[in-house]
Amino acid sequence: MSTIEFNPLWKEKLLNRFLSYVKIYSTSDAESEATPSTPRQWDIANYITEELKTIGLENVSIDENGYIMGYIPSNLENDDRPTIGFISHYDTSPDFSGENVKPQVWENYDGNDLLLNTTTGFKLSPSKFESLKKYIGQTLITTDGNTLLGADDKAGCAEIVTAAEYLIAHPEIKHGRVAVGFTPDEEIGRGAHKFDVAKFGAEWAYTMDGGEVGELEYENFNAAGAVVKIHGLSVHPGYAYGKMVNAALLAAEFAQTLPANETPATTKGFDGFYHLMDITADISEAKLQYIIRDHDADKFEARKKFLEEKIAEFNQKHGEGTAEVEIKEQYRNMKQQFEGKMHIVDLAAKAMTEAGIEPKIKAIRGGTDGAQLSYMGLPCPNIFAGGINFHGPYEYVALESMEKATEVIINIVKA
Repeated sequence: MSTIEFNPLWKEKLLNRFLSYVKIYSTSDAESEATPSTPRQWDIANYITEELKTIGLENVSIDENGYIMGYIPSNLENDDRPTIGFISHYDTSPDFSGENVKPQVWENYDGNDLLLNTTTGFKLSPSKFESLKKYIGQTLITTDGNTLLGADDKAGCAEIVTAAEYLIAHPEIKHGRVAVGFTPDEEIGRGAHKFDVAKFGAEWAYTMDGGEVGELEYENFNAAGAVVKIHGLSVHPGYAYGKMVNAALLAAEFAQTLPANETPATTKGFDGFYHLMDITADISEAKLQYIIRDHDADKFEARKKFLEEKIAEFNQKHGEGTAEVEIKEQYRNMKQQFEGKMHIVDLAAKAMTEAGIEPKIKAIRGGTDGAQLSYMGLPCPNIFAGGINFHGPYEYVALESMEKATEVIINIVKA
């Protein structure tokens, strides 16, 4: 078992760090072409950068795109160990409001409903989320029901920074050089696009961006985003007979052409899906935003082709040029990048076992910066950060889960 003493002082540091992070508004925006995609992300980026300098990391930097890097120097007399790294993202999902987050701390959770907001009556209930029962007796951090929490991935950020501070404060723990990195825009699929792998200088790394304790992942979806545009013709409704083409109605019709049993709500495991994220529409124009996901590369390509075929069929029915689609790839399944490199995954599994955790090796029904980084030459499996119910007002994380994630980082570094 691990000999790390994560005493109340360090628990308080971890908690306070996380609370300070989630209060900083840092939602990303898929419509923006800038990096970071939103100016508000600079607030937390600069905050973390200064924090890394304060706790004593070396060569701390933040580039023009908001990518942060810093290093814990080796304390070995003769260091022939590879540099390893830990990475997390500081943006939060645009799926739900991340502005004015008001985290709440519930000590010694008793297993009953949590009334998150007395004004609205909003509750977090084990009758709806049975996983809550796993955390009886623990300290939970929740929302107030009006925003997401941001544990995805500010829990990962807090864990990495706290582990770095712990290692610097405990030189008796011998280790090689450790790189840490923090990225913008992961939630919109661009977190690793401008990551400087050569500058980072690690032989391999781990993203701290998973869910419940024990998760260890080196497989993920192949992913693309698709924007369908539908063009209508606006005419005064009193004189519209035979003339009006209502783009809003056509958008509703098109949405029904994709398989109803291939959505996030109707699939699991290795099943892929089409996910309608947003519709904006009026009579003249409509836009439907989709994400396309599949673990299997051939099925992924077939999904993209299927969507294009549906556009062609729609135009054949309603007239050429009525609809168009733009598909952009976001990331690929990183599994094949670990052929001959499974020692990287095995090391993380051993670090979990030493922390008293049973590793749960599974495929991600999502993505992570690690997927892109693995294809950029930095093998990067994903480790749990502890958060549950990401991207919405029911999001929560147990402080004890974050402690275990921090312990796993330290155990990997020790190894």
